[in-house]
Amino acid sequence: MSEYSEITELKVLLGNYLPPATTANLDEAWVFACKVHKGQCHFSGKPYIEHVSAVAQTLASMQLDYDTVLGGMLHGVMRHGGISFKELEHKFGEDVASIVDGMSRVTRVVYNSQLASKADSMRKMLLAVASDIRVLLIRLVDRLQDMFSLETVDREMQIGISRETMDIYAPLASRLGIEWLKRELEDTAFSYLYPEEYASLEAKMKVSLVDRQRYVDEVLALLKKSLSDGGVYPLRIYGRPKQLYSIYKKLIAQNITLEKVYDKVAFRIIVNTIPECYGALGIIHSMWSPIQERIKDFISVPKTNNYQSMHTTVLGPHGHFIEIQIRTDEMDKVAQEGIAAHWAYKEGSCANIRDAKLFHELKKLIASLQEVEDPREFMDSLMAELYDPEVFALTPGGDVRELPAGSCPIDFAYSIHSEIGDHCIGAKIGNRHVPLKYQLKNGDVVEIITSATQQPKRDWLDLVKTGRARARVRSWLRREEKEKALQLGREICDQAIRRHQTSLKRIIKSGHIRLLLKALRCNSLDDLLIKVGSGVISVENIARALQPAEVPAAAGGTPMEMSLERIGEIASGGRSNSAKDSSGIDIDGVEGMLVKLSKCCSPIPGDDIVGFVTIGHGVSIHKTTCPNLKNADPHRLIAVSWAGIAEKTFQTTIFLQADNKRGLFAEVGGVITAEGSNIVDVTAHTSPEEQAQMTIVVEVEGVEQMRTLLQHLRQLPGVITARRM
Repeated sequence: MSEYSEITELKVLLGNYLPPATTANLDEAWVFACKVHKGQCHFSGKPYIEHVSAVAQTLASMQLDYDTVLGGMLHGVMRHGGISFKELEHKFGEDVASIVDGMSRVTRVVYNSQLASKADSMRKMLLAVASDIRVLLIRLVDRLQDMFSLETVDREMQIGISRETMDIYAPLASRLGIEWLKRELEDTAFSYLYPEEYASLEAKMKVSLVDRQRYVDEVLALLKKSLSDGGVYPLRIYGRPKQLYSIYKKLIAQNITLEKVYDKVAFRIIVNTIPECYGALGIIHSMWSPIQERIKDFISVPKTNNYQSMHTTVLGPHGHFIEIQIRTDEMDKVAQEGIAAHWAYKEGSCANIRDAKLFHELKKLIASLQEVEDPREFMDSLMAELYDPEVFALTPGGDVRELPAGSCPIDFAYSIHSEIGDHCIGAKIGNRHVPLKYQLKNGDVVEIITSATQQPKRDWLDLVKTGRARARVRSWLRREEKEKALQLGREICDQAIRRHQTSLKRIIKSGHIRLLLKALRCNSLDDLLIKVGSGVISVENIARALQPAEVPAAAGGTPMEMSLERIGEIASGGRSNSAKDSSGIDIDGVEGMLVKLSKCCSPIPGDDIVGFVTIGHGVSIHKTTCPNLKNADPHRLIAVSWAGIAEKTFQTTIFLQADNKRGLFAEVGGVITAEGSNIVDVTAHTSPEEQAQMTIVVEVEGVEQMRTLLQHLRQLPGVITARRM
């Protein structure tokens, strides 16, 4: 076959919707592509020119604008042929050059690559999409052609490409409303990811084909008669078998066999007008009982990808569930082709309001993901954002927000704008105030309540479901922790270096800071201070890196185990310049620390305490007698003390052993309450000696209250021991 023969079919496809003058340079573009890709092969082993030809033909069959089709034909000339932007712009115009440039920046993923490489590739693709949505259209068709060629590659590559297609590209096709493309991507990926399940399901569906067709004919006859009797005359009615992957998901989710899946066929009714849609719905519900929770009106409230249709599920003939969709001819076209149904770049057309809104939503998604730096978090957020929506809630202005099941007002707020999400304190559903943990329901009209003083909280991560909200909250928390760690690192460095008769300023001024950064592999002074503040780099590392320039070596090595006396010396050292932290703890020479009370020993005011600089979580406060400190690095221990905590309560644990008798717990609870304490948690059991043993978590204000409480517990009749754990 001649390398130029494939252009004929492309010309026919373009001629179906474009005037000849528009495609005048098609032959020139084809010859150019053939020349650039001569001798090059697709990963399947086939000539690369066949791949780009298939991409261009698919784009033309979608009747996209000519520049998009040319972009599909030439999408590899920069990456594989080294063609410059200027040369492409000169030959085929700025639009085509920009599209190809966007595709070139979407570097092909090496499918057995590290996560960071894949995340970087996805990030580049999203950035290219943000500048021109046509890049995504070509990328989706490019991926479809890749899927059709997977039979020639090894199993590992099949799984890698198919997994990525299922997780990312199929949901992106759904976002654009291109249903046929989503189904093709999902079913082809399904066949490679689960080949045995796919083959079994396909075979079983073929076996039941005759019975299924008989049932379809029966239902169609009943629908046609009832609709015409009711004065509704559809343009067409048909039943189509459900997508294999859709059936497979139902089998897995409901843990049932194929025989129990009654709605293997979906029926579609296409009518002339919107009133006929509602008329047909009424007639169907008079024929068969509807499942109320499965009635969805996407006509009055369209999805964000412009999809409109009326959905209902009814209990049809022979007790089988039937899914029926009702829509107009225009709605049907949009449902199948998505934005390609009235593409904004087609000759003589412009973006309608809904298309513009769809592009805006995609750009908001992309912008929210660009804040995520960690590769794993980026991929998790991307896949979490590309969900199949199950909840459709509305703004007071009537805009629909599509969210995953279990979404809360915080998800809704971030779907509107990141600033609204950051300052969200609650919501109103109708006239009813609801808390942040409220789970949104279909049809909720949500008014977000904000406060200028509100900020994202860590516990929001337990509430939110969307990748957008999760990424924003994590970004905020990370930025806040970096600022605190920076301040903490500066104070720790100043304090430690001051002990060696120098200062951080002197080290910077002397120029030794450059050597220090290089030795500790830090990009900047701030990077160094943040790592010190978060415990990644110890003060000992800094001292060692500065020798012999500034700081003399500390005498002696680090012992494998410290004595309690040594820990006590560190805890009592140098508190003259301490400053109170918001947690009610003074830290030697340091302000604004990230501080938490250790759960292993649960210190309370009055206990002798010491601070331990942790990795990534600031300073952990321990009792000086805590056994976990014996093997701790002494350079990471700092002096701390209690301050300003009169109104604060702290949790600690009591162990109580007593004769097992009726009413014991009531007596113990009465003593704890009488002492002004509060029970947080109780674990109790009976020992082999028939003695009651209780582990009680209580809230106290300090050591004095704890001592009094223990004294009174020991005075209870039958109590053998009561001690603090």
